[in-house]
Amino acid sequence: MTFILLQETSAAPFKGSIFGLLTQSGALALLILALLLAFSIFSWAIILRKWLTFRRISQKNDEFIALFRQSARLSEVGAACDHYRSSPLSGIFSAGYQELNAQIQASGAHNPQRPALSDRSIAGIQRALQRSSAAELSVLERNMSWLATTGVVTPFIGLLGTVIGIINAFKGLGMEKTASIQAVAPGIAEALIATAFGLFAAIPAVIAYNHFISKIKRVASEADDFSSEFLSLVERSFS
Repeated sequence: MTFILLQETSAAPFKGSIFGLLTQSGALALLILALLLAFSIFSWAIILRKWLTFRRISQKNDEFIALFRQSARLSEVGAACDHYRSSPLSGIFSAGYQELNAQIQASGAHNPQRPALSDRSIAGIQRALQRSSAAELSVLERNMSWLATTGVVTPFIGLLGTVIGIINAFKGLGMEKTASIQAVAPGIAEALIATAFGLFAAIPAVIAYNHFISKIKRVASEADDFSSEFLSLVERSFS
């Protein structure tokens, strides 16, 4: 009898589009899908913005480093910082250059052509570079927590929708006089859409998060190298 039922079922497979299933979904299922869609849209907006930001940073950092190494005076670099605002190295240089001028004025050096700075003044410049570097990195890390949250939470939200859909499917199956795969298939298919939506939102977010974290680490390394180079130049010129 079971074999006959399976034969009849296979002869009339379930046919239906995803859009058709969505139109037949309940209010709770649609609410979960709307929530997953909102997560996905916001995540993609962050991904696009971050991608453009890091692309611009990579270009401007290279240009600023070339300018810094080719310039004969720090004042020339300071005057050009407005053109490189999108470069974190420009902000780090501005902080270090301002602190350098403040330390020179505070030292009361008698030789304005080649003022001497103490080890305490050099340490103050180093702290200014470190504070600026941390501030620049915190800007790059903005909204990264949303990508991490999306990658972790959305699969569980989709799983919640799947579980609720399967419960409703079997609940409806229990009210039928005859149990068949045609009766439960639409409900299960509708339930599995939530899991698919959850994975669709989570997978790009996780990939983008890991990619941008590596970019942030690279920028941090460049910031440390530039800070060391700037400090070495100050020590050679003003010690």
